[in-house]
Amino acid sequence: MTAVAVLAASSIALAALPDSASPLGPLGTLAGNAIARADKAPDGVVPSVPTATPEWSRPSTQPNILMITADDLAYEDLDYMPHTRHLLAEQGTSMTEAIAPTPICVPARASLLTGQYSQNHQTLTINGERGGYQAMDHTGTLPEAMQEAGYDTLFTGKYLNGYGLKGTAKDVPPGWTDWRATVDMSTYNFTKPKINHNGKITPHHRYTTYVMRDQANEMISAPERADKPWYMWLNYVAPHHGGPADKDDPEGTSTTRPADEDKHSFDGLELPDLPYMFRTPTDAPPISASQKHFDTQGRAELRIAHEQRVEAVQALDRAVASHVLRLQETGQLDDTIIIFSSDNGYTTGGHNINGKLMHYRETQRIPLILRGPGIPQGRTLSTAVGNPDIATTVMALAGAEPPRAQDGVNFMPWLSAPAQNRVIPLSAWRVNDGSRQIYSGIRYGDWTYARFSDGSEELYDLAEDPYQIRSLALLPEYADELAELRRLDEKYADCAGDTCPKEFYPAG
Repeated sequence: MTAVAVLAASSIALAALPDSASPLGPLGTLAGNAIARADKAPDGVVPSVPTATPEWSRPSTQPNILMITADDLAYEDLDYMPHTRHLLAEQGTSMTEAIAPTPICVPARASLLTGQYSQNHQTLTINGERGGYQAMDHTGTLPEAMQEAGYDTLFTGKYLNGYGLKGTAKDVPPGWTDWRATVDMSTYNFTKPKINHNGKITPHHRYTTYVMRDQANEMISAPERADKPWYMWLNYVAPHHGGPADKDDPEGTSTTRPADEDKHSFDGLELPDLPYMFRTPTDAPPISASQKHFDTQGRAELRIAHEQRVEAVQALDRAVASHVLRLQETGQLDDTIIIFSSDNGYTTGGHNINGKLMHYRETQRIPLILRGPGIPQGRTLSTAVGNPDIATTVMALAGAEPPRAQDGVNFMPWLSAPAQNRVIPLSAWRVNDGSRQIYSGIRYGDWTYARFSDGSEELYDLAEDPYQIRSLALLPEYADELAELRRLDEKYADCAGDTCPKEFYPAG
């Protein structure tokens, strides 16, 4: 089906059901793509010779860039987003091994603003002295660079946790031409969000996904969009948990809030039937306070939380389609690069976790789809990237000069190349205040390594153990791999700018 035909079909469906639940269930999956196993060179896990960077030319004219992110959207949630798959994935490139190196809200989004790993932007968690909005240095960020490159910069949706608290409700961070952010704690009230529109607070009494959708479409349609290129960051709250709660919500487990018309549209949806569900890996230390035992009642509540997440994703999916349609209606679609992603992964029960932050694949992995001029169409690519790379790539597309030393790399040259592996440093800090590092680690190809604050280690080979059931760290036959990944962790744990790993290696 052509792009125009897809748009037309979606337009009819959306016109018939403008705010209603999609009758479509999962239409296939992107989650089933196998991970390409890294070539193991004779001298270790990582080959000694990196791949030469392919030639790439920046677009001759500056493209518009629409970056859409969702809060806590898991990679597997794409199964329930048929419009997003049809209009973005089928018309663009899906990056199946994108990860959040620090998989929790604020650090992940600060990386999208800076192109840096958490240890360098120093926004390590969601609150406390080293976390949240107040811990972020909002100067020298991507929007300032985009303005310097001649772009209008537009924001709507959720910013960083804590924005709007402690006298910050009327703040407008530097670098934004048009600022429309929800203020905490209304951000998590799905029926009564308050928006700071360029310094003026306005309450809304509609479902938050629809408010953000309409704010974004209004900015896309504004006459001044014809005057200069634009960059928009549209950050939806769904499917993050929030309220107000319904009478039938579980008492002991936080849930999200679907749109009224989507409630009960997936009644009875079961949790994923996967080997890592409610299973702590063998030979791995009990290091995470997030890990717990879920009894029968706890599992039943998680099933409801999972069901409601999927229901909340339906309005998000329709909103994505509305943005593509609005770009087409305003004649901007062919000149706009759309980037769709999430801040971090999420799991409801994987490895006995309800949440994120940990080093397991389901909490690190993020959806990443690109569509637009210069993006290969209908491609699925397992090249490894992290969310710092997204910010670096956006600035490269715009011809913007990064205000900060970039830990990330521009991955545009690699979109048409064979799949590549990367060394990506991992890290996480204590949630409450960021005062203690929980773990550092390395992701490379099939290998995941993590070293915890008590000195214990975990090592997984996803080629042999895709669900990370058994840690290999204590097995003598993996001593060489453990030693090499340990050295990489020590080398890159405090990397910055050019000392961070930039090389790409062939994926076998």
